[in-house]
Amino acid sequence: MSIYVKKNLLALLCLGLICAASCKKDKPKEEEPVQKKGIQLATDVTFGTVLTDSAGRTLYMFATDVAGAPSCSGGCETIWPLYYSSSTSTDLNLNAAEVGVVTRADGRKQSTYKGYPLYYYKDDLAAGEIKGNGVGGIWFVGKPDYSLMLANAQLVGADTKLYTSAYVEGSGNTRYFTDSKGRTLYAFSPDKNKTNTFTKPDLSNNAIWPVYEETLKSVPSVMAKADFSSITVFGKTQMTYKGWPLYYFNQDNARGINKGVSIGPAPGYWPVLMLTSPVAPAP
Repeated sequence: MSIYVKKNLLALLCLGLICAASCKKDKPKEEEPVQKKGIQLATDVTFGTVLTDSAGRTLYMFATDVAGAPSCSGGCETIWPLYYSSSTSTDLNLNAAEVGVVTRADGRKQSTYKGYPLYYYKDDLAAGEIKGNGVGGIWFVGKPDYSLMLANAQLVGADTKLYTSAYVEGSGNTRYFTDSKGRTLYAFSPDKNKTNTFTKPDLSNNAIWPVYEETLKSVPSVMAKADFSSITVFGKTQMTYKGWPLYYFNQDNARGINKGVSIGPAPGYWPVLMLTSPVAPAP
């Protein structure tokens, strides 16, 4: 082989090595999968978007925790173990501002979503299982898009007296509706079906009993979406339940407070909304 041919072969070999090194250098690195941490969102065929932990296990909310303090302990916690993660969330579709932490009476920490402490259910043995929804009518799968929630709590009027669901003095929890963050919702007993008779045209009394303005999305499974609708009240869109226009009470300055039940000529003049509430009377 001539020296000329050898030189050409050597040049070609060097050029090939340079190109290979250049191609290797220019090839983009494959991105490593982001490790999931904290609360995640998952899609379920029955419940839509639900809350899970980083491994895909379903998280639940407890209606008795409406005030934001965990009330499931002892034997209850054996069935509904608490969920806690020091990480908020790596899921970009979840509003991290809604994630929080509460310290339990025994000093342990528990993660919250929209103020509700979060739990597992013991019979959910694998990721994606949702066997605990609706248990006792007070346990619900965690969801980011509830428009309303169900509370299971004592009614305590602005007069500091305890009331039952019949609005007579007495102790015992009542199951009633709140907004998605635990603020109590009321009806005005003189109202008619889909007719607000309280709010003034100038909205001067709306600061006392604000109309509940919310678009209907998801509701806990014990509620029927067909029972909800909306009306227009002097430029505001007010949600209704069984025809009853829904209101807040301005003295309920924290979640789980229901002072409005004692306001009026008699307790129950401004009743809370319940699954057993009758259909509002026709106008």
